[in-house]
Parts: sequence; C-alpha cells; structure tokens
Amino acid sequence: MDQGYVRVAAATPKIRVADPIYNGERIVELMRESAENKAKLVVFPELCITAYTCNDLFLQDRLLAEAKRTLAALAEATKQMDLLAFVGLPWEMGGRLYNVTAAISGGRVLGLVPKQHIPNYSEYYEGRYFARGNEVPVWVDFLGEKIPMGSRLLFACAQIPELKVAAEICEDLWVASPPSIGHAMAGATVVVNCSASVETVGKDDYRRSLVSGQSGRLVCGYVYASAGEGESSQDLVFGGHNMIAENGAVLAEAKRFSSGITYADLDLWRLRSERRRMNTYPGASDAQRDGLGGYLTVSFSLRPERIRLERRIDPAPFVPHDAGERNKRCEEILNIQSLGLKKRLEHTGTKCAVLGISGGLDSTLALLVTARAFDLLGLDRKRIIAVTMPCFGTTDRTYHNACVMTEKLGASLREIDIRAAVTQHFRDIGHDPDVHDVTYENSQARERTQILMDIANQEGGMVIGTGDMSELALGWATYNGDHMSMYGVNASVPKTLVRHLVRYYADTCGVKELSRVLLDVLDTPVSPELLPPDKGGTISQKTEDLVGPYELHDFFLYYVLRFGFGPARICRMALAAFGGGDPAGRAHCSAEDRSGQAAAAAVGTYEPETIKKWLRTFYRRFFSQQFKRSCLPDGPKVGSVALSPRGDLRMPSDAVGRIWMEEIERL
Repeated sequence: MDQGYVRVAAATPKIRVADPIYNGERIVELMRESAENKAKLVVFPELCITAYTCNDLFLQDRLLAEAKRTLAALAEATKQMDLLAFVGLPWEMGGRLYNVTAAISGGRVLGLVPKQHIPNYSEYYEGRYFARGNEVPVWVDFLGEKIPMGSRLLFACAQIPELKVAAEICEDLWVASPPSIGHAMAGATVVVNCSASVETVGKDDYRRSLVSGQSGRLVCGYVYASAGEGESSQDLVFGGHNMIAENGAVLAEAKRFSSGITYADLDLWRLRSERRRMNTYPGASDAQRDGLGGYLTVSFSLRPERIRLERRIDPAPFVPHDAGERNKRCEEILNIQSLGLKKRLEHTGTKCAVLGISGGLDSTLALLVTARAFDLLGLDRKRIIAVTMPCFGTTDRTYHNACVMTEKLGASLREIDIRAAVTQHFRDIGHDPDVHDVTYENSQARERTQILMDIANQEGGMVIGTGDMSELALGWATYNGDHMSMYGVNASVPKTLVRHLVRYYADTCGVKELSRVLLDVLDTPVSPELLPPDKGGTISQKTEDLVGPYELHDFFLYYVLRFGFGPARICRMALAAFGGGDPAGRAHCSAEDRSGQAAAAAVGTYEPETIKKWLRTFYRRFFSQQFKRSCLPDGPKVGSVALSPRGDLRMPSDAVGRIWMEEIERL
C-alpha cells in the first residue's frame, strides 16, 4: 500500500436514455481512463447502465435483459483494469424490481447492493417501479455464478487492508438513519453513493453539506457520483455534481452540468488513526448491539502501487489557509487564552500579573493576552507588571520594542539589569564568563525567572508563562527557567500560529504606534538573546539556525501527535508540502494554492536531506525532553494538539526513540 493513500474517482458518463449498449461503452471508457490515472476505486451514478429517467420503460423485459448483458460486459472489461467499480442498474429478483449498484472487479460481479429508501414524493416516483431492497444478503444467480445481494455487503481488498468499501444509493443518504451508519460500524472506511440527484436552485449547497457531514460523522471517505448529461430533461435536469469527501472535508468536487471524472487521493491511514484515537467510535460489537450486524465481507484483489500525490498537503496545518478563517481562528484563540487566564486570576483572587517582556514573539503574545484578561475582569492594566531584564545578549531593537509595547498597552514597565547578578553568579559557581556554553545561557534564564517569581511574591501577583508549544515539543526552554511559571497562556499555541496572533492584534488594535511595534516584533529573528550581539549590535543567536525551521517542526509535531504517523510517512508529506517533491513524483500545489500558502505562512522550500536532518532533530529532542513537559504549569488548550501531561500527552519521560530514528536512517 502507498503509505495509506488510495486514489478514488467519481465518474459521470454522458449517456442515452434506455440505451444500455451505448451507456456501457461510455462507462468502459471512463473506467479505463480512471485505471490509467491510478484510481483503485471508481463510482458511477445511480441506474447509469439504463439511465435513471427511463420511467415506465423499467417495466420492459428487453431493457432489463440488456442491462444485465451490459453488466456482464463491464465486469469482463475489468479483467484488464486494476480497480473496483460501482455501476447502477435495475435488477429483478423474485418477481420484484430493485434499484441496485453492482460492485465489479477482476472480471467478476462481486455483489449487488439494493437501494433501501425508495422516494415517492415531489419529482420522484421510484415507488412505481422499485421495491425496498433487502438488508441481510441473499444469494442470486448471475451467469451461472452465485453472487450476494443485500445492503449489508462489505467489499474488502486483500492487499490493502485499510480499504473496505460499502455502498448506498442516493436517497439513502438523505434519510434520518442512512445505511452508511451501519457500514462504518461494520468497518467500512470508504462509502460510495451512486446517485441521481436532480438540480434545483440551492440544492447543491445542501447536498454538499450532507456528503461532507456524513464523511465527518462516520470518519470515512465518501465518494458521491451523480447523474448528469444525457438523462432525460423532460421535466428535470441532472448536474453531475460529483464529490469526494474525507472526514468532513470535501477534497474534490466536479463542476456541475458537465460530464467526466473527479479524482482525489484518500488518506486511509489518517482515517484509521482518527478512529483509533476516538474511543467513542463504534465497532462491530456496537453494530450487533444496535441491530446493524449481519454483514457479509466480499474479498477482491488490487495491486498496490505508488502514486504521484495529487492531494494538497498543507505546509501550515495549524494555520487556516483562508484569510477570513484565519482571522476568525485568531480571535477565537485569543479569547480562549484570555478567558483561561481570567478564570485563574479570578479563582486565586489575584489582581496583579507579572511577566518577562523581551521584545520577542512569545512574550509579546503573553502580554497581549494578559491585557485582554485584565479588561475582562475590569482590572487596571497598570497592575500588569512587565519586566524587561537586559543582559549580555539584549539588543537595542528588542529592548526598545519591549518598552514601547508595554507603554502603549498601559501596563507597568520595570527594568532590572541582570548583568551584575549573573556575573556574580558565575563567580559563585566558578564559571568563566568567556565560555559561552549552556551554563552561560541558562544562568541568565534562571535569574530572570527568579526575579519574576520574587516580584510576584512582593506584589501578590501571578507569573504568566510565555513559552509556546513548539518550544515545549523541542525542549527549547531552560529547566526551572523560562520553563516555569504560574500559568502558561501560550502552552498549546505553536510558533507558526503565534506569528498570526500577533499580526491579527496589530491589524485590529486601532493604535498606530502599538501596531508599528508589533509589526517590528514580527520582523525580528526568533532568538533567546542569551549570547552577545554581533559587532553591528544585531542578534547573533537565531533559534532556527540551531534547532531548525519552526514551520517544519510544527508540521512534524502536528502529524506525530494528531495522527501518530511514522517518520517515512511524515517525510513524504513534508516533501510534497514544502516543494522538495513527492518521492513518487514531484507534487506541487497550483500557483493559486502556493500564493495562498505564502499568505498564511512563510512557506519555505526544502530538499529531502534538509527535511530528514530536521526530522531527525525533532524526534531526538522530542523523546529526550519529555521530562520538561511532565512538569508543565497549567495552561489552556486551544487546538486539537497539546502537550499537557494532564491532558493530551501521557508520555513516559524515559521513552526511547530508537525505532523512529532507525526509520529515518532507512529513508
């Protein structure tokens, strides 16, 4: 299997009403095209072999017989194609007529799935011809072979264990309890829908919400193929509104009122991971209890092969692509952070907050959040004590920004130069101040934390932590230094999102001078400023030169924690997302997507060896630094990924990362 990816297709042929021979030829053409484009699953519309709009012609023996002959020809054609196809036709059994979709692969008809809910209202008159289909499978004869017929069929690929497909037909999706609920509980990871949904004004939006919503509720892939051009327009028009959705998101959608094929690459490993993570997701035992058991599994074979990913891999998974959505997300996160701090201040009766302000991104965000929390409590912002503590690495730029920012926000600024205290400490422990090692750096961080804690004691205040989630993931914090606080407002905000939160505040604060300073903070290199500036007085110690680009580390963090993916899978995704190229063939976003990504985040371009280098760094630091995360201060969770030892990450501090590192070396 190609690391969990499988290409699927929804196809709408241009057909003729009541002409199965012609329609079969068009279906074969689209099946062949799908196979050539590496699709392993292709779904066709409801009753596409005959056309949905045959009306009373469905009662003609000649049409029913020719539909079966066409089905046999289609099945035969799949001998030369490595795919599973679903095609719709009328089927007579026991003196009654059924609306079915046939699953075909490898030269065989694998099974027939009948429609469960037969609409007979408005423009639909299916009850005139078709009976409600059986749920529990029965065996029917076709070309001398026994094949199962029933809605409770599960088609499982022997070579791709995660690919388990079930089907429902059009109206089945629109009812209160769709058959796909039972399908997913029985283990289906992909649900197909052969549909003939007519077009009326505004119906496309509702149809889209149904498809995306069902894929989200069931945590599955959903392939929806609808009738289009060629159906009778006597009273109705069909738009060929094909869609492919995955876990609530529409991956691909056809342009309506046209024929053709819509493709998307489903991520079955992602679906598996999401179901595994949700302990409330129902399983087979739940299906039996709820009367949704009795499924028959039909096996089929496909040849696993590597595909060139066409699926867009977002390089900034924490940052919304759309500007409007991004602003909405920023406002929501600022509210979560400030309300979390408000509750903690309220509960403890604390009316003073103390934080270190460096002129860097994280302390800036913490100060902005604290100001919001004070406003919510009706407290005077003067009781926010922002402490700037210049030392050996402080630059004029960051110092100036810290001072101006504090003033414009109406907080109280205190300046405590720690050079003398740290120098004395070096003498006390016998450290040469010319040796710029970890002792040199961490002594400054711990001195700053001590000052903040002591001022908080003096003022009856609370120390507000500034460290973000990306730093916590990498252990890029001084133990018992900036690692420690009384409430960490940024603890679950990744660095790539910190930037946008500060930018959002700058754009919306309405104070020109504050906005200017915030924009300059955004333009300042990320640095702890623990080493002396260069000869020009600018920052010499840049974090991303040491630990790697945060946009890469945030990407790694998201897929390691949110989905449990391994290094090989994450490396391939990173290559596709950041322009280094998919190992199966370079996979780039369109120019439009790329420009949108650049607006959402500073997207870099990285070659494979660079990605592997920083992925190696991520795993090494992630495993070795868990001891710091095991004793984190409290802080609000804002997104789907967090590192709190009391919440999302129950990880032993002495866990070994060997097997992950070995996988990276094999790449």
